[in-house]
Amino acid sequence: MLALVVLIVFMLQNTHRVEVSFLWMNGSVPLALALLIAGVGVGIVAMVVGTARVTQLRRLVRDRRQRH
Repeated sequence: MLALVVLIVFMLQNTHRVEVSFLWMNGSVPLALALLIAGVGVGIVAMVVGTARVTQLRRLVRDRRQRH
């Protein structure tokens, strides 16, 4: 709950627009929105990489158990 309040305050304090360029996309968005999108993107990438690694380790453990 506290994190949500802090996020709302942060977004309200950072409403000025900034120019953003990514690959072929260019535009102007509020700073808070640009940071929020970047943070969510990083979170998704971290979850995908983490899930892939856990799956890899589970497969390795399963293969080692089957050998013994």
